[in-house]
Amino acid sequence: MIKQVFRFSSCHSWFQKARYQSDAYSPLPAILFPKGLAYSPFPKKIGDNASVTLKVEDGTVPRFCIGAGGNFEKSGVVESDRCVSNVKKNMSRKAKLKELRFFRLKAKKKMNSSNPEVRIRYKLEKAKRKEEWLIEKLRKFELPRTAELTHDPESLTEEEKFYLKRTGEKKKNYVNVGRRGVFGGVVLNMHLHWKKHETVKVVCKPCRPWQVHEFAEELTRLSKGIVIDVKSDNTIIFYRGKNYVRPTTMSPTPTLSKNRALEKYKFEQSLEHTSPYVEKLEQELEDYFKHLALYKKNRETEFWNIT
Repeated sequence: MIKQVFRFSSCHSWFQKARYQSDAYSPLPAILFPKGLAYSPFPKKIGDNASVTLKVEDGTVPRFCIGAGGNFEKSGVVESDRCVSNVKKNMSRKAKLKELRFFRLKAKKKMNSSNPEVRIRYKLEKAKRKEEWLIEKLRKFELPRTAELTHDPESLTEEEKFYLKRTGEKKKNYVNVGRRGVFGGVVLNMHLHWKKHETVKVVCKPCRPWQVHEFAEELTRLSKGIVIDVKSDNTIIFYRGKNYVRPTTMSPTPTLSKNRALEKYKFEQSLEHTSPYVEKLEQELEDYFKHLALYKKNRETEFWNIT
């Protein structure tokens, strides 16, 4: 890189000479540019004692810098980063497609490699990146724990529980807990049913057996109801309580909305399938290394037997 620095003692003197030369041939410049305008085309802060630096690199366009003092070393990293970001922003659609095509071909080359280690490592790195991304996404759905009042459930006798259980089984009012899980809309529907009914059935489908008890605890905490029975068909019977009073906000604030609950479910499902896949690839890589070590050992024994 070649640097040439030209320092003018005064930009005013340079334009003064230009004016004298123009006046020698024609008085038009003095008429067109009144006094005070023809001599100060630049801002005042770079007018006097300003340095002009010429930066010339091999295979690039020369660039001038006014007032920088020729110190490109300090700002070189920042300038290069800004240039790269601006280039990425101003990339045309054709250039972006070309870059994507390059990465696809690179990935395809690794996938079709003749070396099993390269193929397994590529799949493992890709799966780990996806797993980290999913965990980071799920952290955004974590709700802050607020200081809540302690819920003291009412004590019910065995006769009352039996009566409420039979009543809940006979009645047809129910609330469905689907793939979104427990969110604000489920608690709202429970309070709406408790307006006219003492009990409500919460049907958890699709649901795993161990998730039913988690849903029961979460709904008890949010709705302040009492669990009467948990059936084998993933149905929970809730009782509103003897001294039930409908709250002003039936949908608790520290809960997810319907759309965000669906997004969380999708990320959880993806993570549920990605984590076993990562373990499977790690086991495959370990088995491959064991196979290599065994193969080398057999080759050495064969070599020594021949010799």
